[in-house]
Amino acid sequence: MAELADLTAEERIFPGLTGTNASSVLREIAERLSGLEPFGDAESLHARLMEREELCSTGVGRGVAIPHCKINGLQQVLVTVGISESGVDFAATDGKPVHVFLVVVSPSRSPALHLQSLATISRWVKENDPVALLTGSEDPAELHRRLIGLPDHD
Repeated sequence: MAELADLTAEERIFPGLTGTNASSVLREIAERLSGLEPFGDAESLHARLMEREELCSTGVGRGVAIPHCKINGLQQVLVTVGISESGVDFAATDGKPVHVFLVVVSPSRSPALHLQSLATISRWVKENDPVALLTGSEDPAELHRRLIGLPDHD
């Protein structure tokens, strides 16, 4: 099974999210991600993520949400990490605000990869304290090191 380090990249870590609700924070992540990856437009990605949220919130508790969707034409799984210092009401299972958004965008033709990626992220969330680990910095490089378990640089 893949490790979180295999699914993430420093350029897909987005600290300083300013959205105040599920739609606005997912729109912000979609806009930032679509500027980096050639898979489509931000509006389509936002719509796909919101379709999934309308089925059931992806707020898993402990300050974490794992929004996810599948996109046609994508070649690999993309994991984006968004961080909101103030937190967002995301209808999480524990009722607490979400600070860490681990967004999974997968190729439509690879359902097994999608499920494996979600399992990898779920395992990482259970084994770590994502909010403590990923808040308090605006530096994507530092946050990426924390995410994959490397010590911070001074």
